[in-house]
Amino acid sequence: MRRLPVYMLVDVSGSMSGEPIESVKSGLQMLVDALRKEPRALETAYLSVITFNSRAQQIVPLTDLASFQLPEITASGCTALGEALKLLCDCRKKEIIKTTTEVKGDWKPMVFILTDGIPTDDDDVLSEGISEFHAEKWGAAVSCAAGPDADKDFLDKVTPECVVELATADKSRLSAFFKWVTASIATTSKGINEQGDGATGLGQLPPPPPELTIV
Repeated sequence: MRRLPVYMLVDVSGSMSGEPIESVKSGLQMLVDALRKEPRALETAYLSVITFNSRAQQIVPLTDLASFQLPEITASGCTALGEALKLLCDCRKKEIIKTTTEVKGDWKPMVFILTDGIPTDDDDVLSEGISEFHAEKWGAAVSCAAGPDADKDFLDKVTPECVVELATADKSRLSAFFKWVTASIATTSKGINEQGDGATGLGQLPPPPPELTIV
């Protein structure tokens, strides 16, 4: 069975302390619980979580939904989003099965990036992160600017085809984001199983809820 890899890049910097980080943890667990009830997603989707504050870390490697366990997440530090993009590309190279003449590899990975702030990496790291990200082939790639302090201009450089915005990083809006991500993964899993085609852009995902504004 060809896997549908899904990478979640989540901001866990100090500004996410309190309600936002608790909402992120609840949202990730809700996502996994909901997808486990979707037979096609349960069979096809594999999930990884990369967090970033002063450093980027893959806290969950690419894992099937049945085995997925979310470790404890806390918020502190800065916003190393450039480093997170570089780590994402490294993880992709290590984890994704490539298509060969003998075997069909994994589907193009879906990527969802969530941040509420401005990247704090050096300019060189940010440029390298974007360049490495764009050098890889992804399926649907979405950035979410959570709240008014998120750097939408930078996110537009990362995923120019899809940036969405939340007015605030509160519980109800973050919950809406994770529900939309869940629906997007479920829809893509269904398309793969029924039509043999993965999502490659916003137009192939469910419409965002009212809480999400397309930038």
